[in-house]
This record gives sequence, structure tokens and C-alpha cells, in this order.
Amino acid sequence: MLLAIDVGNTNTVFALHDGEKTVGSWRCLTTHGRTADEYYVWLKSLMQPHGLIRDVSDVIISSVVPQVVFNLRVLSDTYFHTRPMVVGKPEVELGVPVRVDKDTVVGADRLVNTVGAFDRYGGNLIVVDFGTATTFDIVGADGAYEGGIISPGVNTSLRGLSEAAAALPYIDVTKPERVVGTNTRMCMQSGIYWGYVGLIEGLCTRVAQERGEAMKVIGTGGLSTLFDQGTNVFDHLDSDLTIHGLVLIHARNKKENS
Repeated sequence: MLLAIDVGNTNTVFALHDGEKTVGSWRCLTTHGRTADEYYVWLKSLMQPHGLIRDVSDVIISSVVPQVVFNLRVLSDTYFHTRPMVVGKPEVELGVPVRVDKDTVVGADRLVNTVGAFDRYGGNLIVVDFGTATTFDIVGADGAYEGGIISPGVNTSLRGLSEAAAALPYIDVTKPERVVGTNTRMCMQSGIYWGYVGLIEGLCTRVAQERGEAMKVIGTGGLSTLFDQGTNVFDHLDSDLTIHGLVLIHARNKKENS
């Protein structure tokens, strides 16, 4: 089985795929200092009751935190006895063109999402990913990555607001019942929720206008379902888009190297 690892700035997802479907997934905080041994003990405690830990034969990693990759490589080499594929390394082919300015480094997660989204939904897409940052990535008609937009993530914005203004509390993200708040907490919830709805709708509209063509909008990331409640902009929500992209990239490279 394939162990697909998606390392984000906040969380790391481990998903086990049997070639047809994801049979299990587990999430932990992304921590720079976690060793390969610690990863294995944690994974074994979660996977062993289902008899899955012994079935790992291949590993692929997508990471936006370079410091974490070394210990994940050691995990793969030591405990699963396989050399992992690492998205972004020259030997790992994406299978789609990347059309950005010379010497620009694109986050591995954004490229993986492009591969997964094109496979499921075709081209002319805007992929909106709600993570530490909220990113908008453009997938061309031929599946190429054609640039995008990076804005502060929802929780990142909330933390910044609370830390910068002593009188403002830290709040949870939720859809408020009304746009106009009548207390501080309601005002903040409205500003964050409806402000981000406006951001999403506005940017997706501007992208489509700039390109002069209709664009399908794909939402992914933990908060996509929450914001979908306040807008009709999303054509599809896809919670496992990154893992799907990793599975495709692994299969493509495995075939080429066989």
C-alpha cells in the first residue's frame, strides 16, 4: 500500500491508499523536531489495530515545511524499507506543465492539488484551498499550473487580529446568523466569515474576467464546507484533493520507473 504524506504549515496528514481507495487517514500537528521513531510509534498505535502498518510498501511526500522532510525520509527508509518520492525533487515528474516566472518556487501542495483537480474536473479551474494561507490556484485547459493568489488564512487572520488588538478576543470561525453584529464577538465573526465570502467571490469573479472564460471553482481544505454555506461560488468541494493528487503522481512515476 501507498502511504501518502501531506505536510502543511499547521497539520500533517498521513493517508494509506490501496490502489483503489483511501483505507485510512490520520492527522497530527506539524512539528519540526519530531523524529522518525516518534512518527513510527504514533502511526503504529493508530494503524496496527487494523493490521495496516505492515502493508506499507511505498511512500510519497508533499511538504511546504522543508525541515520536516528529512525525518520523514528516515521514517520511510528505516521502517518501511523504501525510498520515498518527494514532490518538488527533479526526479519526480508531475505530468503537467508549470507556467510561472523563471526561478519561482511553487508550493508542493499547490502543484499536487493541480494534478488532482485536473484529473477529476478537467481544466479551466480555480482551486481554493483553506489552510494556513488561503490560496487560489489556476489550472489551465491542458492541466497546467498557471499561477495563483495567496491571501492570509482564516485562522491566521483571527490570530493576528486578536494579538494586535488587546480588547478583541480570539474567536472560533462560524457562520453568524446576521451580518450586522450587536456585540464584539458577533461583529468579529461577521467580519471574518462574510469578509472571506466576499474575498472568495470577488477574486474568483476577477480571475474569470481577466481570463475571459468561465472557470469552475473547486474548494478544498478543512473550512471549505463552512464557507460553502455562505456562497454559491463553489462548483465542487473535494476534501481529499491533495491525497488524490499524490496518489496520481506516485502511480505516474512508478510506471515510468518500472
